[in-house]
Amino acid sequence: MRWRKPKDDSSEEFFSRKRAAMVEEQLAARRIRDQRLLTVMGDLPRHRFVPPELASRAYEDGPLPIGEGQTISQPYIVAEMTEALRLVGDEKVLEIGTGSGYQTAILCRMSAEVVTVERLESLSRAAQAILASLGIDNVRFRVGDGTLGSPEDAPFDRVIVTAAAPDVPEPVFAQMREGGIMVIPIGGRWEQDLVSVRKEKGEPRREYLGGCRFVPLLGERGFPA
Repeated sequence: MRWRKPKDDSSEEFFSRKRAAMVEEQLAARRIRDQRLLTVMGDLPRHRFVPPELASRAYEDGPLPIGEGQTISQPYIVAEMTEALRLVGDEKVLEIGTGSGYQTAILCRMSAEVVTVERLESLSRAAQAILASLGIDNVRFRVGDGTLGSPEDAPFDRVIVTAAAPDVPEPVFAQMREGGIMVIPIGGRWEQDLVSVRKEKGEPRREYLGGCRFVPLLGERGFPA
């Protein structure tokens, strides 16, 4: 029998193939059409945003744990939420729930400026380190109650909430510009609807995008801890 070199699951070539397959099979095949988004997700090393022991699974079609009871979302959900923001590149974006920093990095590459708020300082610090190592610097990190937004950085053109809320957090909606868009999972602790909320004449206009499941958004205007 001819000897074959074992597959190296830590090689950049391995991860590059996994990224390409993710984009083709999980995103484009499910009608993600934003070519700029597909390019960004095909380039960004998602495996850097998960624990080392899970790196080889980073491009699987599902969420993965990142510690502190939190997860990195399924690639398709990340793409769906980002595409729903309708980014053109000049926006100021508020992200509620930094988590691993993967969604943050995508937003940074697709918009002018990002402010990201995380309740858990340990996750915020880890995300800061990863983004810095990737040379991403158009972002400000905040630690605190994301359900209150980031009033010192407002107003925002876009808002993305990466945890499930019982309803649109009013303080966050108030920090959006007229015509701005928020993408947020709304519902109970276990099942939600993904909703796009546009601010029109100061009022929320909702568009339901489909069912989803996120960890709960904890805070004053979210779920109790």
